[in-house]
Amino acid sequence: MRKLKLGELNRLSTEEFKNAKKLPVIVVLDNIRSAANIGSVFRTCDAFLIEAIYLVGICATPPNRDIQKSALGATETVDWKHFETIKDCIAALREKKCEVLTVEQSDHSVMLHDFVPESDKKYALIFGNEVDGVSDFAIQYCDTCIEIPQFGMKHSLNISVSAGIVIWDFARKLRL
Repeated sequence: MRKLKLGELNRLSTEEFKNAKKLPVIVVLDNIRSAANIGSVFRTCDAFLIEAIYLVGICATPPNRDIQKSALGATETVDWKHFETIKDCIAALREKKCEVLTVEQSDHSVMLHDFVPESDKKYALIFGNEVDGVSDFAIQYCDTCIEIPQFGMKHSLNISVSAGIVIWDFARKLRL
C-alpha cells in the first residue's frame, strides 16, 4: 500500500468543477464568527460538489485571508452568495423550491441517520453560530430539524465538523 501522489487523485479543474453535476444541496452558514470555520466549510463543499454556500449576517466573505487559509482555493470553485438576514436567505431558498433543514438539537429533531433525502428534491442545510447555534427564526421556518447523535458530555460540535458530518451523510445517501 502507498499514499497516492497529487497527480493520481483525478482532481477536477476549476472549469470541470463548475460544469460538474452538483449535489442538490445549498449549505447556509448563519452568522458564523470564525472565518477559518467558513473556509473549512468551503473546502468540504468543494470535496462533495455542493451546489452553493449562502453566507448570512456577520459571516466573512471571500476574498478573506482567514477563509483562504482553510479553504485552499475552494472559494474559486464553490458558488456563494451573501444575505444580510436569515429571513432574506430563507425567502430566497423557498423561491428555489428548497426543503429547508436546520442542523440543531430541538424538541422535534430527526436524527441524521434516520433522515432519508429524496433524490428529486433540493435541500438547504442551515448551520448556526458557534455560540448560539441556529437562530429561533430559522428553526421556526424550517421544514425539518436534523440532529447529529452525540453520546459524550458536551453535546456540541464545531460548525465545520458538523457540516462535514452532515454533508458527507447527504453525499453518501444521494450519490453512493
